[in-house]
Amino acid sequence: LVQKQPTPGSRLGAQFNAGISTLEPGQSLNPKGHGKGLQVRVQGLDDSQEFYDLEVSAYGQALLSEVFRRLNLIESDYFGLEFQNMHMNWVSIWLEPLKLIGKQVKRPRNTLFRLSVKFFPPDPGQLQEEFTRYLFALQVKRDLSEGMLPCSENTTALLISHLVQSEIGDYDDMADREFLKLNKLLPQQEQVQEKIMEFHRRHIGQTPAESDFQVLEIARKLEMYGVRFHPASDREGTKINLAVAHMGLQVFQGNIKINTFNWSKIRKLSFKRKRFLVKLHPEGPHQDTLEFLMASRDQCKIFWKNCVEHHTFFRLFDQPKPKSKAFLFSRGSSFRYRYPVRPFLLCLCSLLRIFLSLLHSFAGLPSESPQLSPSGLDSPLCLSPSFQMSTLSLPGQAPSPLQSPVLSEVGSARLEDEDEEGKRKRYPTDKAYFIAKEILTTERTYLKDLEVITVWFRSAVIKENAMPEGLMTLLFSNIDPIYEFHRGFLKEIDQRLALWEGRSNGHVKGDCQRIGDVMLKNMCALKEFTSYLQKHDEVLTELEKATKRLKKLETVYKEFELQKVCYLPLNTFLLKPIQRLVHYKLILERLCRHYIPQHPDRNDCLEALKVVAEMARQLQSSLLRLENFQKLTELQRDLIGIENLIASGREFIREGCLFKLTKKGLQQRMFFLFSDMLLYTSKGVTATNQFKVHGQLPLRGMIESENEWSVPHCFTIYSAQRTIVVAASSKVEMGKWIEDLNAAIDMAKKSAFLSQVKNTGSSDEVSLEQESEDETHSSHTSLEKQTHHRANTTMHVCWHRNTSVSMSDHSLAVENQLSGYLLRKFKNSNGWQKLWVVFTNFCLFFYKTHQDDYPLASLPLLGYTVSTPGETDSIHKEFVFKLQFKSHVYYFRAESEYTFSRWMEVIKSAANAPGRMSLLVPKDTLEISGN
Repeated sequence: LVQKQPTPGSRLGAQFNAGISTLEPGQSLNPKGHGKGLQVRVQGLDDSQEFYDLEVSAYGQALLSEVFRRLNLIESDYFGLEFQNMHMNWVSIWLEPLKLIGKQVKRPRNTLFRLSVKFFPPDPGQLQEEFTRYLFALQVKRDLSEGMLPCSENTTALLISHLVQSEIGDYDDMADREFLKLNKLLPQQEQVQEKIMEFHRRHIGQTPAESDFQVLEIARKLEMYGVRFHPASDREGTKINLAVAHMGLQVFQGNIKINTFNWSKIRKLSFKRKRFLVKLHPEGPHQDTLEFLMASRDQCKIFWKNCVEHHTFFRLFDQPKPKSKAFLFSRGSSFRYRYPVRPFLLCLCSLLRIFLSLLHSFAGLPSESPQLSPSGLDSPLCLSPSFQMSTLSLPGQAPSPLQSPVLSEVGSARLEDEDEEGKRKRYPTDKAYFIAKEILTTERTYLKDLEVITVWFRSAVIKENAMPEGLMTLLFSNIDPIYEFHRGFLKEIDQRLALWEGRSNGHVKGDCQRIGDVMLKNMCALKEFTSYLQKHDEVLTELEKATKRLKKLETVYKEFELQKVCYLPLNTFLLKPIQRLVHYKLILERLCRHYIPQHPDRNDCLEALKVVAEMARQLQSSLLRLENFQKLTELQRDLIGIENLIASGREFIREGCLFKLTKKGLQQRMFFLFSDMLLYTSKGVTATNQFKVHGQLPLRGMIESENEWSVPHCFTIYSAQRTIVVAASSKVEMGKWIEDLNAAIDMAKKSAFLSQVKNTGSSDEVSLEQESEDETHSSHTSLEKQTHHRANTTMHVCWHRNTSVSMSDHSLAVENQLSGYLLRKFKNSNGWQKLWVVFTNFCLFFYKTHQDDYPLASLPLLGYTVSTPGETDSIHKEFVFKLQFKSHVYYFRAESEYTFSRWMEVIKSAANAPGRMSLLVPKDTLEISGN
C-alpha cells in the first residue's frame, strides 16, 4: 500500500482535501440555480480550493473578509486575492476591497482567485502568529515552484530541505525520496534532490515552526524576495523590469537589480497612458523626473496602484483623503488606497500619530462603519510590524560606551503593543515556571556561544588553513561533544516548557509542569564530560602558545575577534562550559528553595543539584585559574609596551581609571593592578583604541597607601624608588583601590614567588614624570600596528566612565549571566520594543530574536544605576526597571515578578555596587558547596 502524503496545511489543523465536493446537498455549480447569488472560487496557499457564496453586488472586501474569517487569519493585512488576466498569466492584479467584484472581474464565476502575500516585510520572522509565518513559508514554496525566486543551487536545496522538514518531519531516506517524487517543488528538482536530502539530514529535531522560521530567514536575504516583475523599457529603449518593495521602487535588468529609489527620494508617482513617471526630489544637476514605457495603459495603471499601496502600507501614518469629484468632468485616476480598517480607527491614527504602540488593542473595539459597504469588515486589525517606525536610533550620536546603543533601520526591532498583560495570561504564573524558563533562555545563549567556537571559528581557521592539525584535534574534539550534548539538552528543555505553557501538544496529559526530571537526567549525563572540561586548561594554553608562534594563526585570531559574531574576547567562549556548571547550580538552588518539601519535583531537583555541585567543586580551582589566564591574555593583546604579561604566579586584581599628578596637572590614566606590580597607561590616539604602558611599579618594596591629601579622593602610592599621587572619581572608587592595593602589598610580602619572576620591563621601575599629552601622541608607529578593538571591553568602559573593575567583579559577573526577552523604551519614545537581551561581561547585548547570530547593539553597564521608575517617569506598567547614567535613561519591562527581580539582581551586580567581595580573601571561602 502506498502511504498517503499529508496535505501542506495538515500540521496546523487544515482538513485533508480528498476531492469531495464542498457544495451543500442539492447545490450546483450552475449559476442558474442561485438566482442573484454569486459563487467564486479561491485557491489557498496550500493549493486547496474553496467556493464562496456572495451577493451579486458584493464588494471585494466581502470576499476578503470571508476568506480571512474561514482561515482564522489574524495578521490579514499582508495578504490579498489576485486573479488572472485574459492571457491566463499571474500578473498581481489584486482584488480591490472598496470596488464591486463585478466591476473588477468580467466573469467572476469563471475566475480563479488566489490567496497570496501582497506586502512582503523586510523581516517576516518578526510576524507574531505562527500561522502567518507558515503562510509566508508556503508563499516562498510557491515562488520556488514557479521559478519566481531564483537563487543558487545550494540555497535552493537548503530552502526545500527546511520545507520538507516542515512537511514530513525528521529525515528518512525512503520517506524523503517518496515525498520528493510525489511533490514537484522545483522546476528542475531532480538535479538537486541529493543536496536537498543531504541538508534535510541536518535538521533532525527541528519543529515545523522552526523550519518555517528558517525558510523565511533565508528567503528574506535573497535579492528576489517578494519581487514581482512589471516589464518596461527606459528612455533609450532598454528592456528592464520594475518592481516595488517595502523600501521603494526597484529597477532590474534581467534578474540583477541595477537601481533602487527609496520612498524618501520620491516626490511623486504618476502615469500618462503607457508612460510611468517618477518625480524625484531634486539633488544637484541630476534630472528629477524618470520615465519608463510599459506595454499598455492597463499595465501602467496596475503597477502604479501597487506602488501607491506599498507606499501607504509601509510609510504613511495618515489615511490619504480622497479628492472631491469635479462637477462636470475629472482628470486622472480616482484610485486611493485605503487601509482595510474602520474609518474611526483611521481618524484616531491621524490624530495621535503615535498609534504604533496601540495597534493591536484596537482589534476588540466596537464597529462603527456607516461609510463602508454593507458587507462590513469582520477581520480584526493587525497592521504590519514593518509598517511601524523604529525608535532605536538616536540621531546625531556616534557609538560610544557612554551613549545609547544604536540599531540601524534594517536591524531595528519591532514595536510591541501595549497589551502585553493580555498575552501573559496565556502562560503559567508559578515562580517555578519562570525559574525553569531561565534555564531555557540562558541555555539558548550558551549554545550560541559554543557555536562561536564550533562553527564560526572553525570555519575561519579551516578557510585559511591556519591551525596545526594537532591543535585542531585538541580544540574541537574537546568542545564538539559538549556542543552536541547541549543541543539535545536544549531541545528537551524547550519541549518541556512548551508542554508547561500549553503551546503545543495540548492533548498530551500528564505531569509536565516540572523540570527536575529533565535536569537530573542531563546533569547525570553531563558527568561523562568532566574529562573534556578538565582539558580546557590545556586547550587555552596551547592555543595561546600557537598564536604567538604562528603568524597566520595570530592574524586569523585577531581578524576573527573583530567579527560581529565574536562579541566577546575569543578565549572567553572557551570558559563557558565550566562557567555553565555554576549557572546550573545557582538556578537549581533557587528552584529547591522555592519548592515546599512535599513538592513532587523537589527530590529530582535536589539530586540534580548534588550532581552539578560536585562537578563544579571539582572544577572550581581550574575555573579560577582559567579566568585569570583569560584576563591576562586579553590584556596582553590590548596593552602596548609590555612583553610576557602572562607570567607564572601572576594574578590580575583590578583595572580602572585614575587621574595621575604630573607637571601638567592631573592627567587621566588607566591603571592595572596585579599581584606583583602596578601598571599605568595612556589611551592610544589612533583608531586602534589601544593603551600604551607609561609606568610599571613593582609591589616589592611598596608600602601601604593612604589618603593624606586635602584634594578630594586623592591618595599616594609609595613604591621602592618612586612616589606617585593619584585621584579617584569618587570616595567609593578610592576606597576600592586603597583596599586592593594594600592587600596586594601585604600578600606580596608573604609570597616567595616574586623573587623567581623575571622583570618584564627594562628596569624595576619605568616612570615618565615628564610625560604630557603631547608625549602620549608620539608612538603612532607602534599603535598603528595593532588591530582595532571593540569599545565595550571593560578597560574602555572604565576609561570613559571613570570607574574600575576587580577580578572578583569579573567572577561575580560570570555567575550572574542572564538572557531573555525584554520590552525596552527610551526616555522620550512612545512605544515599547521587544528585544532579546543577553547580560554578560558587565554589558547588555541586544538582538532582534534569540536566533540571531550576533548582537545589533550593546550597552555597557559600568557606572549605571538601576531602580524602579518614579512618578515623574510616567511609566504605568508592572515589572519595569530603569537604567540611568547621567542623561541616558532606559526603561525595561519584564514578563513576571520573578524575571523582573532577576534582571534587577544581575544588573546591580554589574552597575554601581560598592563594597564588592575582594579577590584577595582566603580562597577556601570561595568554595562551591553542594549544600
